[in-house]
Amino acid sequence: MKIKANLQNLQKLLPSSWLEKLQYIHSILLFRWILHGRSQPLACNQKSAMVFSPHQDDETLGCGGMIAQKREQGTQVVVVFVTDGQGSGGLETSRDKIIQIRKQEALTALSILGVAPSEIHFLQKTDGRLQELSSQEQQQTIKQIAELIKYYQPEEIYVPHRKDCHRDHEATYQLVKLAIFQCGIKVELLQYPIWLFWRAPLFILLKLQDITAAYHLSITSVQEKKARAIASYSSQIQSLPRDFIKHFLGAYEIFFNAEL
Repeated sequence: MKIKANLQNLQKLLPSSWLEKLQYIHSILLFRWILHGRSQPLACNQKSAMVFSPHQDDETLGCGGMIAQKREQGTQVVVVFVTDGQGSGGLETSRDKIIQIRKQEALTALSILGVAPSEIHFLQKTDGRLQELSSQEQQQTIKQIAELIKYYQPEEIYVPHRKDCHRDHEATYQLVKLAIFQCGIKVELLQYPIWLFWRAPLFILLKLQDITAAYHLSITSVQEKKARAIASYSSQIQSLPRDFIKHFLGAYEIFFNAEL
């Protein structure tokens, strides 16, 4: 905790441009360390999948290559957006307009990746508030997620990493895991990192068993398609750190297996 506090104090002292550059270098080094020495190769398979995305862009950044590969071979992929995306920092307009813009961007991005609108669901929970849901709201959300899981019966479920350094991302992991328990079905649960490599030193957040459960998926065949899907989120690209997007344009995606 002391190391983490010292790092946070250092971040406050650095100019934002320097901090972003350090974060980019840090994220690339950690990504490559896991990719080349701490992860197992993951082959694209024909297992049906559900992707739970806290916001409209997380699914494409973290899983866009996997989604495109599965759809190219005709495998079903369902995407569920948990929040309404109104917390976007890149748009100066009304909340209702922001929600509509982000919804349309999601539909466009997923169309590029091969997902039909009928396979896309928007739960419309308030952006930035998933960890503050009342007990009743939380149970209602878990029920909604469970009903979707029961309906589609996916063989794989993808969620943000449980330590992804973002409140909505970590809450999404917990809500989906509770819904899986409620369903009582057998499914593979895979975690995708979005902010994990960027915001905090990996050795502070992850234990050895977390790292040994890492997998890497080659997405070379759909890399260009994923880049076009990411570009569809124009409202988000302008609000995110410039180098942050680069991290997701490479030839591999990293996933972490989660124990159920």
